[in-house]
Amino acid sequence: MAVKHSVESSSLAEVLDRILEKGIVIDLFVRVSLVGIELLAIDGRIVIAGVETWLCYAKAVGLLSPHIREDF
Repeated sequence: MAVKHSVESSSLAEVLDRILEKGIVIDLFVRVSLVGIELLAIDGRIVIAGVETWLCYAKAVGLLSPHIREDF
């Protein structure tokens, strides 16, 4: 009796579509200290999303300027 493996694979286009639809946020905070003295601090945020997704979340957190139309 043979064993069948069922593995659902996604193409790169499907993965990219899912990422742009849902969005990804990468939040980074790095601090380098030596003997209690902070030498370097880096704070960054990378947001990857489609325009429609970004506009929905930007509206929710108040990032949209008053001159941007909201008919999406």
